[in-house]
Amino acid sequence: MKNSFVELHARERALSLLDAGTSKEMVGPLDDMISPHLEPQNIVPESDDGIVLMKGKIAGNNVLVVSIEGKFQGGGIGEVSGAKIVAALEKALEDNKNGKTIYPIIILDTGGVRLQEANYGLLSISEIQNAVIALKKYVPVIGLVPGRVGSFGGMSITASILSYLIATNKARIALNGPEVIEQEAGVREFDSSDKDLIWNTLGTKQRLATGLVDEVVDDTVDNIKNSIINEIKTKKDAHRTENVDFYLSLLDQLDLSKKLDIESYNKLYKNVEVTKHDIPEAVAGSEEGTKSRGRVWFEKMTGIKNATSSVSTVLHAQKGGKEYVAIVPDADNDFPRVRNGEVGLQEGFAVASVINKVVAEDKDKDVKRPIILIVDVPSQAYGYQEELIGIHVALGSSAAAYAKARQAGHPVIDFIPGDAVSGGFLAHGLQSNRMIALDDDSITIQAMSKASAARITQRTIAELEEATKHVPAMAYDIDNYEKLGALYKLVKGIGSWEATDENVAKINQIIDGAIDGLNGDRTLHFRYETPIAKESGRKATLKVRKLVDEQW
Repeated sequence: MKNSFVELHARERALSLLDAGTSKEMVGPLDDMISPHLEPQNIVPESDDGIVLMKGKIAGNNVLVVSIEGKFQGGGIGEVSGAKIVAALEKALEDNKNGKTIYPIIILDTGGVRLQEANYGLLSISEIQNAVIALKKYVPVIGLVPGRVGSFGGMSITASILSYLIATNKARIALNGPEVIEQEAGVREFDSSDKDLIWNTLGTKQRLATGLVDEVVDDTVDNIKNSIINEIKTKKDAHRTENVDFYLSLLDQLDLSKKLDIESYNKLYKNVEVTKHDIPEAVAGSEEGTKSRGRVWFEKMTGIKNATSSVSTVLHAQKGGKEYVAIVPDADNDFPRVRNGEVGLQEGFAVASVINKVVAEDKDKDVKRPIILIVDVPSQAYGYQEELIGIHVALGSSAAAYAKARQAGHPVIDFIPGDAVSGGFLAHGLQSNRMIALDDDSITIQAMSKASAARITQRTIAELEEATKHVPAMAYDIDNYEKLGALYKLVKGIGSWEATDENVAKINQIIDGAIDGLNGDRTLHFRYETPIAKESGRKATLKVRKLVDEQW
């Protein structure tokens, strides 16, 4: 197609948007900053790791273009690619803080986390989201979804956080791809062979109708560039992840006895009666809730027996000047895809409501309340109605709320006694200043289940498990996760179910030490600064950050 934006590669897309003669690429192919994690898996790396960073001008305005190459590893985010994006966005933030206006533009052609570097991808995506939240205080952060791959996985959560989202009608946006939903929940939940169903549900025509993109334009360079110029002038912000009361009201009015279809959802979306939602603190109940490690530790750490809440899967309470938050399973939940503790629509929006209220209450206080996340989330919810409504926005709302709380001065501390997987971990865990985990073999920490990861990477489960022996970021156990350098403390000698008074006291002491050691730090930089990170875990990240700083 003549003048097609979609048909261009990442570098061509960036150049096509910039005014002639103004482009400057950073950490490009000649820097040969390749991923160190692909060759050990017999995967040929790319010299730019699938990310193009360019500074330049659009209609005379200073811009940073981040362009993701969908043809390399499906646009997946790994350590080097993620570090390039984060470092560039942080330099743009620094410029804006210093009065030099520069507009970030992110071209999303991505499946989300690069599964061959899974846990690096999750860390990087959370760091991208943090940088976006910080930048939005100064300038709109503009997103483009052209359409070769679309925007999926953790990067769909990122898309929900952006100020303004432009797409073509060749794009799709969703947290979970249809193949993954079919793998996890069955063909009756989402038939990945039904192309009409996929496009009608996840395509941008439907996403525009329900506010999940802001503008759909014809696939030409000129149309897309004009839309960007107009956004720079008008500085619109959809505030998508702040529409918490709207979505909680929508979920209240959703008829869960019927299978949701597009027509009925669109009618509901247009007629939602919005009411203010306040998720009260958990109280003691008369019956035990569905057992989980997260519930056991929440009840012990808060002293609330058989904790119950108006949202059965979201528990929060104050104790000792701290706010504790847990997402827990409910075997009888009306939303079947969250019965095992997954993070779904209601969980994401309810957690955002809780955290936003904490931030509002402490706004004028010199000392902000610490927020303690008890993390035991086996994944995000895999379901058709979740994707139609926009689960990526729910998870983006939670992640954004935690990031804003930390940036406002609240210590945000993870305690991980259970699983920390995929979008569930991005929504509830990865925006924390410090992460504390129990050294227990039963804990799974990763980006996707083994069955789905094997399918997506076209491996057998045996081949996937063999690969994890050589690449710690692909492994599913907490001991390999420690090798990445992101943990504040891996606590030995306490099992994930062993929430005794003595063990609770020990964990609280470690949490207090983490809070005291922050010294005003509101960033996520601790992850790069631990001895493990410097010696091995984030060596490539640190090299990328240095190169971006030198070339900016």
